[in-house]
Amino acid sequence: MADRPEPRLLRHYRDHVHSALREQFGFENPHQVPKIEKVVVNVGIGEAPKDQKLLDSVLDELTIITGQRPVVNRARKSISNFSLREGMPVGVSVTLRKQRMYDFLDRLVTAAIPRVRDFRGLPTRSFDGRGNYTMGVKEQIIFPEINYDRVQKVHGMDITVVTSTNKDDEAFALLREMGFPFRVEEKPVQIGMPVA
Repeated sequence: MADRPEPRLLRHYRDHVHSALREQFGFENPHQVPKIEKVVVNVGIGEAPKDQKLLDSVLDELTIITGQRPVVNRARKSISNFSLREGMPVGVSVTLRKQRMYDFLDRLVTAAIPRVRDFRGLPTRSFDGRGNYTMGVKEQIIFPEINYDRVQKVHGMDITVVTSTNKDDEAFALLREMGFPFRVEEKPVQIGMPVA
C-alpha cells in the first residue's frame, strides 16, 4: 500500500506558518511554536432514541465528512424530564489527528465554510481561554461530500480545534495563518489575556 501524500495544510504549516509564528512571538525553542493537536467533531442528536434510522444516518454522514468512523455517545444517567434513560444514544463524535485532521481542516476552510449563506467570517470570541477554538456549523450540507437528496434530516455540529498552546492570542495567530477566515471588524483577541 502506497503512502498517502502529505496534506497541503501540513506542508503550509511547515513551510510558512511555523517560521512566521516563531518570528512574531519570538520563540527561542522551535517546540514552543503552537501547532494544531487534534480536531473534535461532535453532533448532538436528541431524537436518536426514538429513531434508529436517524442515528445511522448521522453516523454515515459524519463518516463521509471526516473520513473516520465516529463513536456513539450514550447518556450516563437517566433524566426523566427529558425521557432519557441511561445508555441511550445522545450524540456522535469523532476525534481527528495527524493526516485526517489536516485533510478535514483543509476541506473545511477551502470548500465548506465558503458555502455558508451570508458568511461574514468566523467570530474571534469563540476561544475558550486555553488556546482552543470551537465553532458551530448549522447545516451538514455545507460539506460538498454530502448529497442533499440523501439527507434524512438537516443537523448541525460543533467543531473544536485543540492547539498546543494555552494562550488565545497565539492560537488566533496560528489559525489565521492556517487560513481560517476570521471577521475583520470584530475586536481581535487581546494579547496577554489572563488565563483563568
